[in-house]
Amino acid sequence: MPGNKAVTYMGPGKVEVHTIDYPTLELRDGPGVNPANVGRKVPHGAILKNVATNICGSDQHMVRGRTTAPQGLVLGHEITGEVVEVGPGVEYTKVGDLCSVPFNISCGRCRNCKEGKTGICMNVNPDRPGSAYGYVDMGGWVGGQAEYVMVPYADWNLLAFPDKDRAMEKILDLAMLSDIFPTGYHGCVTAGVTTGSTVYVAGAGPVGLAAATSALLLGAAVVIVGDLNKERLEQAHSFGCETIDVSQGAPQDQIEQILGVPEVDCGVDAVGFEARGHGADAAEERPATVLNSLMEITRAGGAPLLTSTVSQPKLRAWASRSSTRSPTMTTAAPSSWAPAAAASPTGPAPAM
Repeated sequence: MPGNKAVTYMGPGKVEVHTIDYPTLELRDGPGVNPANVGRKVPHGAILKNVATNICGSDQHMVRGRTTAPQGLVLGHEITGEVVEVGPGVEYTKVGDLCSVPFNISCGRCRNCKEGKTGICMNVNPDRPGSAYGYVDMGGWVGGQAEYVMVPYADWNLLAFPDKDRAMEKILDLAMLSDIFPTGYHGCVTAGVTTGSTVYVAGAGPVGLAAATSALLLGAAVVIVGDLNKERLEQAHSFGCETIDVSQGAPQDQIEQILGVPEVDCGVDAVGFEARGHGADAAEERPATVLNSLMEITRAGGAPLLTSTVSQPKLRAWASRSSTRSPTMTTAAPSSWAPAAAASPTGPAPAM
């Protein structure tokens, strides 16, 4: 069997590349594996040789010691790879297929999956609905920042590129289809972005920029992106967004300078619980800042959408506060995560 090097969490602030077992079509015991999943047969699975992967902001939450991730957990849920082996229950996926792998694991068979709620699949995580590769409390599926990774329910979870050679020419761009771009796009769709919308995206990290791009693709009239980082804001401005530097003050005031009113039709949170404050508090961590500001910025009847990782207490507090206005809070990924939703690498835009 070939070797299998993998990025492994070794404690707060520390990751190492370790050689781990080559994957098999059976879940083995290991860091984070739920006991009920140990020995689980996966005849419907496939083994992929990783071609490209990304680091997500939610990986960083674990590395920074902000979760209960166990030492030895193999990280990574953004996977693009070539199929090298399929189980006996796999019908359509073929060895040699180049595939994008959605970050959330689902069976395609349970009630939630049939209703399109694949982020809260009932059959992949004994702890709670919903699962993902290489993430704390997500059932123990081995992460994808590795040379080889096993993907269950392959015919359902693998999205094969129709032209392998053409896909390889754009593989670094296509690697963002596993998590980053779909998260931003789904955030905008769920927030109701459409022709003529005014949109505020909190966070100009990769998911925030993906959301801003998606808002423009969906026909938004004005897309405003807020962040603390000058280079990120310049990137957002480069493809047609208005930008605000939240270190200079509250977003509402700056939004009013752009739109003439201090509110937008749709808001997307691409920051999460490691948010910093606004204005004079910009140097301090203020976990509820983005949630609270979206509540104030989004017009009555609008929809603030959370693509980011937030803590459950903050989510409950924000939901109760939302009863004083009529925007509808929505999450783009499993509310069952200790995170409430999903995707984005680095800095002020950690999300998953």
